[in-house]
Order: sequence, then C-alpha cells, then structure tokens
Amino acid sequence: MTSARAQRVQVDSTSTADVAHEPWPRGISRRASMRISDVLAALRIEFPAVTTSKLRFLEEQGLVEPVRTAAGYRQYSPADIERLRFVLRQQRDRYMPLKVIGDRLAALDAGEEDEPAPRARLASRDGVSEVTGTRWTLDALARESGVEAAFVEDLVAAGVLRTHGAGSFDLWAREIVVAAASLAEHGIDPRHLRQFRTSADRQADLVEQVVAPWRGQRSASSRARAGTLAAEVGELCTQMHTALVRAAVADLTP
Repeated sequence: MTSARAQRVQVDSTSTADVAHEPWPRGISRRASMRISDVLAALRIEFPAVTTSKLRFLEEQGLVEPVRTAAGYRQYSPADIERLRFVLRQQRDRYMPLKVIGDRLAALDAGEEDEPAPRARLASRDGVSEVTGTRWTLDALARESGVEAAFVEDLVAAGVLRTHGAGSFDLWAREIVVAAASLAEHGIDPRHLRQFRTSADRQADLVEQVVAPWRGQRSASSRARAGTLAAEVGELCTQMHTALVRAAVADLTP
C-alpha cells in the first residue's frame, strides 16, 4: 500500500508540474464565466477605446483563447483579462507589433521569462477630470497641461490643435500642448508650429494608404487589423521623423 507521505509527495509533484505548465499569467483564476461585455467593462477603465472587434481580432491572432459555450458564445476568465491587459499595454506604451507581443507571451507561457500580471490602472492621473467621454474641454486641457486657456486658443488659431464636435479635444491634445509650452520657453510660439501639423498630416496620409485595403473590408476583424496596423506604421513614421531631426541638428551640438 502506498503510504500517506508518498501520496502527499505525488500530489505535490503533480501540482508543481501543473503550475510549471500553466500559461501566463499564473496563479490567477482560469474559470471562464465572463461575457465579452464584462471584459470590455473591466478593460475600459484603462483602455476606453477598446472594442468588441479589437478583442476578436486579438483572439484570431492567438493572443487570447476564450472558452466557447455550446451555443458558440465566448466566455473569458480573470486570467484572460490580465493577458489582454498585457497585450494592450504593450501596444500603447511600447508600440510593440503583435508578432513581438506574441513571441513575448510565448516565452512567458514557457517559463523562459517572468513578469507580474498587470493590474488595472486608471486612465487619468487622479481618476477625475473634466473630460466628456474620451475628450478634453478647453479649460480642463489647459489646467492639466499647466498653461493658460489663451495658449490653447492660440494653438487652435494656428492650426496646430483641432477641435472635435462641440469644441472638445481628443486625449492626444494634452501631449501636444505640453510640448508646445516647452517650445514656447525657447521662443518658439504657436504660429511657428504649423509645419509640425502639416508634416503629421502628410505622414497620416501615408499610413492611410497602407491600411486602406483592410479598412475597405466589412468584417470587424479587418477593421481591428486596420487599427493595429495604423498604430504600428504610425509609430515607425514617428521613429523616422525623430531620427531625421536628430541627424539634422547633430552638427549644431558640440
């Protein structure tokens, strides 16, 4: 008869082996009981623009594998949500292509790398701001950027900033205003920044040409792929622009 100690050792060994082969993130429930609407609600705290089509596209790329019910509905687990949070954060914060993110997840799944599971963060610094949906009001934008409202108005008048709908601004506006304010300290005022907008518009036109074949398709997956491709190509354009400016001013530095 197998002793109680031997049985305990066998169980412990099996548990250790199961943990070693558990996909990343480890130690988080894999009980799939959440609908896609529940997942969106959890992720939109940090990623307000995430959509159903985006989640389905990431599934098609093999980055997350929700359980399918007998009726064909997707069911997600807490571990699935943390995995999605990791993917979205790598795209947003590090501009990683999906292939690179997939390789990273494969290494994490195999235990070749280790990283704590990401936890939700609020989209704003203090969780409270005068933003309508994903838009800034002029006063909120000025306050959060540390400038006078008149400075924001000057950027709009110069064509550097563009308003949406009823005079609101998108979330990228804050980065533009902060950068413009720093340049103003060196005597570069808003009217000199129009060339940056012109350059950005031309680069956006190039990106649009690249993603046009995907945007023209009706499937949600194709539209999600277009969004991901636009982000990746857009970041490459940013890197090219940065490299060109650095090369151009290299002779001006000692």
